[in-house]
Amino acid sequence: MRGVCITPAARRGAGFAIGLACVSLAWGGVWWMGGLMVRNVGRQRGLERSAVTKPPAVDLGLVASDGTAIAATYTPGRTPHSPAVLLLHGIGESRAALARHASWLASLGYASLRLDFRGHGGSERVACSFGLREAREARAGFDWLRAHQGGAAIAVIGISLGGAAALLGPDGPLPAEAMVLQGVYPGARQTIRNRIAEWLGRPLAWLAEPWVSFQSRLRFGAWPQAYATLPALPRLRGAVLVIGGLDDSAVLASETMQIFDAAPEPKQLWLVPGDHMAICRLWGEAYRSRVGAFIGSVLGAPEAGEGA
Repeated sequence: MRGVCITPAARRGAGFAIGLACVSLAWGGVWWMGGLMVRNVGRQRGLERSAVTKPPAVDLGLVASDGTAIAATYTPGRTPHSPAVLLLHGIGESRAALARHASWLASLGYASLRLDFRGHGGSERVACSFGLREAREARAGFDWLRAHQGGAAIAVIGISLGGAAALLGPDGPLPAEAMVLQGVYPGARQTIRNRIAEWLGRPLAWLAEPWVSFQSRLRFGAWPQAYATLPALPRLRGAVLVIGGLDDSAVLASETMQIFDAAPEPKQLWLVPGDHMAICRLWGEAYRSRVGAFIGSVLGAPEAGEGA
């Protein structure tokens, strides 16, 4: 029986086919990984969506400049013109996670508005964009709160996604008198690399990150640099308190330092033990004391500011 003769051309064709298959598998893997990272995790928060708003807080609906419908809850302050705080949640959370912030701020005399970003809580079911489009929703909330309080001073507490949304608006950061940036990333590429490193280790993260990061152009119509918060920080108009975790593998302590270094004065830095989840859900007496003192130093005590 004669052996089969494989020509050089056939070998090249087979090699090309195998190579193409490997590239396709690799691309499929990183595309799946990118999809995993942009999954609409807000849909998992059904219990938080059903949380009951207790008076005097009231639920309301807002519309972002791109037409996205946003659910929000307003909690009044001591008077109709009290200084106020805009509360912006992290990815996978909802405004229900900030109910305790609203109650605490009300006890100090401040009004507050907490909203659900797109794809989270009770807002319109559209994909999360890691702060880029959420910035329009943050601006809608800010403008509503400023107008409702009669032009009173406004502070922002932005947690992770919320902090990015407060910075990435098409007109620059929100024009707040004070801003708390809690667990906020300096750039999308660093954060993606850190997330991949949590799954695959740091060496593979450096290899896979570009393949995942540059999917943003296909998925959201913007290159990764559009998600970078560092260039926006010098444009902040008010005081800033930067909070980060010493054990955070998603936003490294060194990256929190980059945020702090890029922000203009007056500014404060608070690094505390804990991973990213712990930083995003930071609470307790030390938190209330530090954040309350910062907000009070800028906005003033509501009763003093209103001639009480």
